[in-house]
Amino acid sequence: MMRDGYLAQWRGREYEASPAGDDVRLYQAEPGEGFEEVRPGRYVRVVAAAEVGELVYVRTRCSWQGQPFIVLAQHDNWLRVEYTGGRWPVAEAMGLEAFDFGVYQGWAPAAEVTDLRENRA
Repeated sequence: MMRDGYLAQWRGREYEASPAGDDVRLYQAEPGEGFEEVRPGRYVRVVAAAEVGELVYVRTRCSWQGQPFIVLAQHDNWLRVEYTGGRWPVAEAMGLEAFDFGVYQGWAPAAEVTDLRENRA
């Protein structure tokens, strides 16, 4: 599983999360006590930040064609990746899309991606 976003520990379980001032929104895919459905397959519960044991930002990093990337998403056998090497000639030579100024993204075949690792901050 490729993760990119906040995670929170609450009541012995890890949830996708979103900090909001003094609160943290917790997300899960199934119904649960205190969770409200926000769309099919997505439930949210707001808790006080003080109740959360740990709140971290998780990002999946990898290498593709010898260059450093973060993984933003996965679809079938493809990974949506963002180049983190900071050299536009390299990004251009790899055929990456200019998503924003200095931000280059593309779809990489999952079989070509190496060194997948999760970083927590």
